[in-house]
Amino acid sequence: MAERNITSASRRSSEPLSKDDIFTVLSNERRRFVLRYLKDHEGVAEIRDLAQQVAAWENDVPVEQLNYKQRKRVYTSLHQTHLPKLDDCGIVEYDRDRKTVELTDRIETLDIYLEVVPADDIPWSQYYLGLAAVSTAVVVAAWFDLFPFSLLPDIAFAGIVAAALGVSAAVHTYYSRTIGEGGSPVRPTARAGDEGTTEPGDRPADDGGEESERA
Repeated sequence: MAERNITSASRRSSEPLSKDDIFTVLSNERRRFVLRYLKDHEGVAEIRDLAQQVAAWENDVPVEQLNYKQRKRVYTSLHQTHLPKLDDCGIVEYDRDRKTVELTDRIETLDIYLEVVPADDIPWSQYYLGLAAVSTAVVVAAWFDLFPFSLLPDIAFAGIVAAALGVSAAVHTYYSRTIGEGGSPVRPTARAGDEGTTEPGDRPADDGGEESERA
């Protein structure tokens, strides 16, 4: 499926990205992986490290188990296609000479679409919404002196709600830091959708010579 070219007006523009441009960027799984990795690593990375982790996610293996073909295929695709596309729309700054990529402030436009959730989990946003609903139900039950809530003093409910929020925040923080350290071999699933569109360089290639990744 061919992708629409991102409008040149989007590049480094103060205007927000259009919905079409956002869809074009996020419709490709490899670009979503790039943004996920950068967000987990303070917004900046060398392309070699980035390519290795994206390849590991795509092949569902630890980085150490990747072979040359897997690394090279992703590296070439990022260097020639995906990073230039992200750079064109101003979401990243890709320095071809230094082989580094850095997020720009425009990533905030995409944050709502980029919550990454392991396959068997629910988004944290839904978890906190559910926690708020349960806390509200408890407070209402206490207000009407419903059993067994009528047996507890009012201060106990405030303590329960505060403890639930504190524990949830601590777990969320630990979880976020854990998946950002060293790169998880678990393939992330983004809310943006399924694998979506592909570029020619995203498809497995035939064996070739061992070209240098410095190209």
